[in-house]
Amino acid sequence: MSVIDSFNMQSDFLSNPRVVENYAALMDTGVFQYIDYLNTEIRNYKNLLSSALNIFNRTSIDDILDFTVQQISDCFLPSFIGFLWRPYQNKEDITIKGYKNYKIADLGLRLESVTPFEVFFQQYGQPISYDELVVQMGNNGATQALQPISPALIIPILGPSGFYGMILVGRKILGGDYKPVELTFIQQLMSFVSLAIQHNLHYEYSLRDVKTGLYNYGFFITRLTEEIARVKRNDYTSSVIVIDVDFFKNFNDNYGHVAGDRVLENIAFMIKQGVRVDDVPSRFGGEEFTILLSNIDKETVWMVAERIRISIAKLKVPWEVPLPSVTISLGIFTFDGHIDITATEIVKRADMALYVSKDRGRNCTSLWEPGFRFSNGAY
Repeated sequence: MSVIDSFNMQSDFLSNPRVVENYAALMDTGVFQYIDYLNTEIRNYKNLLSSALNIFNRTSIDDILDFTVQQISDCFLPSFIGFLWRPYQNKEDITIKGYKNYKIADLGLRLESVTPFEVFFQQYGQPISYDELVVQMGNNGATQALQPISPALIIPILGPSGFYGMILVGRKILGGDYKPVELTFIQQLMSFVSLAIQHNLHYEYSLRDVKTGLYNYGFFITRLTEEIARVKRNDYTSSVIVIDVDFFKNFNDNYGHVAGDRVLENIAFMIKQGVRVDDVPSRFGGEEFTILLSNIDKETVWMVAERIRISIAKLKVPWEVPLPSVTISLGIFTFDGHIDITATEIVKRADMALYVSKDRGRNCTSLWEPGFRFSNGAY
């Protein structure tokens, strides 16, 4: 129904002779006030649905959060809004993103895990104020971590896979406490935000290796196939690096598979630190990794590979007993739009260069060159 139709209906109602005749009685019974209330509720729900549609059209968590902060701040101007979530499935690591006055800000939260809140919200399952949270959970380490900001509202992000994180809303800067209708609106809006974050995380989980948090091989191949088309259209050079952990079997055999997993996790972290945001680091499988680096020449990709190799050689993996040093061997293949090649062939050539590094004594980088012949690790 359009605004004009709604206005015409209201005019017809108010001009009805029977309404005019009984206007005073209707006024005394509060009919008109109730109509105003219903109109306000309709406007609020329309705004809520419009905001929800905008939220679900966002393509990343950062976009979802930025839009949500704008909506909440425009309506209520809270002292802060904070989001805490687990970016990786089955990991304790959490990401914290805070906002003040529409801008990203450090809220001063020092939380390393949301597990205590997970246990609580899986039973409680609804938004709660900080004061009530302390009553329900007790004054323990988890609640004390939130005490410096004392959120007016703590909203759990719950979904099919359980607890994903929390949304924290501060008290209003102006206007006193939140009114019940305002809290209802915030809770309803945040339920859509929670769903949007869940969907985004589910999508990310489908692309990620559970153990390392890097992209999985399927996503890597998809992006590499797309990159082949891009270099042909835009006439630039891209590269693939294949990495293998030297003597990785020794870690599993001598220190156990959990220690081996810890080595892989630390290597994955160093790889992520060594590449650009738009690069595609992935876990190929086992102890082998791949990286797609877009629009990068031979000299630059060589420097990137060497930087990663050297940083990992210096790596000290924390463990119950001191672990030996970790080294990696690397192979590089660089391609442009002037050759017809498949994603599989690109990986194969980078892998050939990797085996050259192995034959040269490991802990080094090799660049594929024409004339390499691959057979049982020889060239």
